[in-house]
Amino acid sequence: MVETDAMTEVTPTLDPTLPRRLADFDTLVEAIEYAARGKRGANFFNAKGEVTDSVTWAEICVRAKVIGRKLVGLGFKKGDRIALIAETSANFVSFFVGCQYASVLPVPLPLPTSFGGKVGYVSQLQMQMKSCDANGIMAPVFMDEIINEAKEGLDLIFTGSLDDYLATDADAEHCLPTPDDLAYLQYSSGSTRFPHGVAVTQRSLLANTHGMSKHGVPLIETDRVVSWLPFYHDMGLVGTLMTSLTCQISVDFIPTEEFARRPLSWLRVLSATKGTMTYSPTFGYDICARRAAMRSSALEGLDLSNVRVAGIGAEMIRPDVLRLFAETFEPIGFSKLAFLPSYGLAECTLGVSFGRIGVGIEIDMVEEHSLTGENQFLSKASKDGRMREVVNCGTPLPEYDIEIRNEDDVALAPEKVGRIYLRGTSVMREYFNDPETTRAVLSPEGWLDTGDMGYLKGGDIFIVGRAKDLIIVNGKNHWPQDIEWAAEQLEELKTGDVVAISAPGDNAEEVPMVLVQCRTSDLALRAKMTDDIRQKIMQSTGVTCLVELVGPRALPRTSSGKLSRVKARALYMSGQLQAIAS
Repeated sequence: MVETDAMTEVTPTLDPTLPRRLADFDTLVEAIEYAARGKRGANFFNAKGEVTDSVTWAEICVRAKVIGRKLVGLGFKKGDRIALIAETSANFVSFFVGCQYASVLPVPLPLPTSFGGKVGYVSQLQMQMKSCDANGIMAPVFMDEIINEAKEGLDLIFTGSLDDYLATDADAEHCLPTPDDLAYLQYSSGSTRFPHGVAVTQRSLLANTHGMSKHGVPLIETDRVVSWLPFYHDMGLVGTLMTSLTCQISVDFIPTEEFARRPLSWLRVLSATKGTMTYSPTFGYDICARRAAMRSSALEGLDLSNVRVAGIGAEMIRPDVLRLFAETFEPIGFSKLAFLPSYGLAECTLGVSFGRIGVGIEIDMVEEHSLTGENQFLSKASKDGRMREVVNCGTPLPEYDIEIRNEDDVALAPEKVGRIYLRGTSVMREYFNDPETTRAVLSPEGWLDTGDMGYLKGGDIFIVGRAKDLIIVNGKNHWPQDIEWAAEQLEELKTGDVVAISAPGDNAEEVPMVLVQCRTSDLALRAKMTDDIRQKIMQSTGVTCLVELVGPRALPRTSSGKLSRVKARALYMSGQLQAIAS
């Protein structure tokens, strides 16, 4: 059972007093005011599975209205940005919704615990606040020292904790948003040197939560959501928080840092509250199965028979991990048929396609070689036996037009591999304050180049990899430019000496790697150089990288002279680009 004190009870799963609406609202303000008429809400747990806070959507609405009046009274104007440190708490939820009542854009950013050291975190925070031209910050009290460092040189209207905002005498009438106004900015996690803030409108947000709840993962009256995902990540923010709010669901949150310490707390809360829906990158399922194997008593008292949807997304889906999870937790009622693969990205607010409920993982067996390039026909036989399991990520939501295109921008027939292009209401308006990058991925006709590689089969999407350079490890995004820039700060390296790529590790996991041009033949200096690069990258970005030294002028370039990460990875994986002894 959920451990609670006498004053704390979780919000109910069922609420017959309020008919459910599936996010069919024009703005988030309309959505919260409807949800406030019911009894459901958000609940917060610690790593032991104990309730630490419980708030109804009605209470969130009351707090948000006060916050909105404070923001307008403090001088925040429509469209201003507030960096909002994404603590898993009712304070975050209240402030995020409160920003809507002032038509101010919350910009969720990670806690220090989700990054590699204070120096790297402060640098990340500064870059993202400069990128969005932040006008204010809201952060937990324990971050005061960090925030004081990060805000140096910035012209901000107000900074502080939620209590600091509430303690002001400021008060003014709400400034309510329209459907085409921006609702928030979503930064890709891990982006420091070259951040890209995805600009999401009210219309896009509601279209996506409506599409996901009606078509992607059709809700039923008994559904209850459980999540450990961070609020600065699109899956955590939109998939669990915003969808729950806009569809009047009760949701149970475990802080991400608590999950990291005690992964089985996720399953403990699912069992205690009889949660029916949850989502995670593959690695979340992996760590739970591994942890359970370490403790003979891990399954005692747990019951996962209520879980009807165990969603997977945010990174390449690994069937072997999911099979192990299902085998491990089948004795306590978990069904492998609950697995629900999906595909999404922040540039589409979140959800793009979803598998079928109650079916589990559907696999397409394809020859590995036929997935390595664009415009390839899929082969179902392999001379060398190298076959790959490709997971069916399901049917696109009805709002989307979808095309698979080759390198010449020509649409391909089904079962041919190419780049995935999407068009629909949920597609972002722009990368905020970054017209050049926006033009690179978003056409005037509204087509988004996702940068992902895949194919269509029977109307469903199968993802095979990424054409774009983004490196994803354990569900977290790492921009190669950030990693390269960090390494190039060392005196012995020049701009253009480093390429960051990903390489397959154990169990098909993605491993960050840098290929570095080296000009010295001294083995001792090479060893020191390797260690220095690894430490510099870790200090600046929080990423642990493999380091491979290559010869001078060994890294491939494009016809325009730019380093080519795609070619570098291909050459390295094929053995044509050899590392030198270090």
